[in-house]
Amino acid sequence: MSTSGGVARRSLLDDLAASMLSLIADRRLASGDQFESVRSLAERFKVAVPTIREALRRLEATGAVELRHGSGVYVGSHIGRLVLANPLAPPPSADRLVELLQARALIEPPVAALAARVRTGAALNRMAGDLAAAEELIASGDHARLAEVNMDFHRNLAQASGNATLAEVVESVTVVNVREQLEILFIHGEAQTDLDEHRAIYTAVQDGDVELAERLTREHLDGVLAVINQRVQHP
Repeated sequence: MSTSGGVARRSLLDDLAASMLSLIADRRLASGDQFESVRSLAERFKVAVPTIREALRRLEATGAVELRHGSGVYVGSHIGRLVLANPLAPPPSADRLVELLQARALIEPPVAALAARVRTGAALNRMAGDLAAAEELIASGDHARLAEVNMDFHRNLAQASGNATLAEVVESVTVVNVREQLEILFIHGEAQTDLDEHRAIYTAVQDGDVELAERLTREHLDGVLAVINQRVQHP
């Protein structure tokens, strides 16, 4: 396929994806609702079925739709999101990983301060659950699952702020970091210290101590960043 042909096809797929999102919005469909069939969409937009499937797979990668084999197309859990991580992003280089942590160190402390001010109950409960799960996983040595739980803690911290857009921003910079979090855990090598710092952040948020929640979150992320920086510069 020529370069111009490839560009034209990407443009067609982008247009189809946007049109399908508009159709979902116009019909006021919510997460879990069934959407039109692939064949019906192909007839509606006057394109081949494989082209519709390709456009739907793009939407599925963002969580906007879900393709269920033998059942059909359903609206996905991320249909209402404004901010999404790139699901096709390659694993970051060491330098890129440092940048990602730098971004988190700038974004998350003020979000933690807002969480201490708002203290959304459901998110606080999930944070407490993350702490309990992390304690068990440290004891069992399940580092892969521990990495996931640690990232969940940060996402729930953001959700405790009550600001859905900020929570999406934090999730977008942690989702792309999940695979690398296990490596950070091994590099940092302080699972118990991480848990203790998370527990202190949770207590500050629960107590409504805005300044302490922000400071502890900043110190926590700056500490991880310092170790990673050191290891990147002196492997």
